[in-house]
Amino acid sequence: MRVMIIDDEMNICLSLKNILEDEGHQVDYSLKAQKGLQKVKEFSPDIVLLDVRLDGANGIDILEKILKYNRNIIVIMISGHSGIKEAVKAIKLGAFDFLEKPLSLGKVKIAMNKAVEFNNISKDYYRLKSSIDAQYQIIGESKDIKDLLELINKVSISDSKVLIRGESGTGKELVAYAIHHQSRRRDKPFVKFNSAAIPNELVESELFGFEKGAFTGAVNRKDGKIEQADGGSLFLDEIGDMNLNAQAKVLRVIQEGEFERVGGTKTRKIDTRIIAATHKNLEKLVEIGKFREDLYYRLNVIPIIASPLRSHPEDIPILINYFLNYFAQELKLPRKIFNPETIQEIQSWEFKGNVRELKNFIERVYILIEQEQIGIPDIQNLSLNSKETDFWNQTLFFKEKRREFEKKYLQTQLRLYGGNISKTAEVLGLQISNLSRKLKELNIK
Repeated sequence: MRVMIIDDEMNICLSLKNILEDEGHQVDYSLKAQKGLQKVKEFSPDIVLLDVRLDGANGIDILEKILKYNRNIIVIMISGHSGIKEAVKAIKLGAFDFLEKPLSLGKVKIAMNKAVEFNNISKDYYRLKSSIDAQYQIIGESKDIKDLLELINKVSISDSKVLIRGESGTGKELVAYAIHHQSRRRDKPFVKFNSAAIPNELVESELFGFEKGAFTGAVNRKDGKIEQADGGSLFLDEIGDMNLNAQAKVLRVIQEGEFERVGGTKTRKIDTRIIAATHKNLEKLVEIGKFREDLYYRLNVIPIIASPLRSHPEDIPILINYFLNYFAQELKLPRKIFNPETIQEIQSWEFKGNVRELKNFIERVYILIEQEQIGIPDIQNLSLNSKETDFWNQTLFFKEKRREFEKKYLQTQLRLYGGNISKTAEVLGLQISNLSRKLKELNIK
């Protein structure tokens, strides 16, 4: 660890320097406040030991300047007996701990060990947070994606309810996280709840929690997802699959900001932003009585549509590049390279599972293909639903595309009429001889 000492007593600076260097730390010090601030910027310490009362300066002011420069620096205040009030104030302002003079070897070591442990935990936290942020990144440069990001920016500043619609695999959860991450609640929990993944009889206990003895097996009290999201955001994924009883309770949370645990009688207040998502037609579910109309209107304050991948195929090369980098790091394998014609081929696929299906496909490439350079023959047997080419997204010369269209169209019509050329020609308004000639030309048997 890099440690900076700012104290106007030379003997304290030298004593601390010797102690900390013996512990394996890299140490510098300053007797003057302003010089110490300058050294903080040059030396980039992990930990600063700062005297509360300096010659000609106030340690509290120096603390504020250090934390303003870099909030991640751990500051331990050094205080004489007369400076205890200032030390307490410093803790409230963001100091990590304080050491009382006269300093002892034991106290210094304990404080430093705590600071080192906290520093390591903080680094792990930020590393994990960066990993999560990368995992939830919305990738693309198409108009669809730019419009989506612009809408997210507008929505994030308020606490309005949001309903995200879209097919499976279009990134509805990513949209929800982006709204949370850009909101005033970003430092509070983002909690996910998928109604489709939980049996109906367990939805209420998972969502609202339960008291001890509420039902067989409830041996301890448990907080539900709503309570875990207090102060933050609750993402209700696939809300179209939620049963009517749970819907009624969610409506109460939205309207009144309160709920009871299963088996409990105490009403609890909650401050949670609700973001819901579904791939189902909620209007149809309202019509047939499977979704509450009042809840639908409460949730649908700001509707957001997550577009299917087929509506912005120009983002596929960007997504491929992103997932190639992602899985190279995740699987600790050399980065694969897709030939331009391979990317163009993939761009023409239908991707019924949208971005999720594309991601799964790239992972499959990493696991099943050994070579780094990937051509079209390498991927032909790896795709599942995607290998069914999206006819309209495939780029070919017009003449080739027209021939492909004619062949597919005539094959389909012949199948519809049992291979009867006379009937097919009649329905299509063609002469039998012309249709026969076209079938021969297109090699249709």
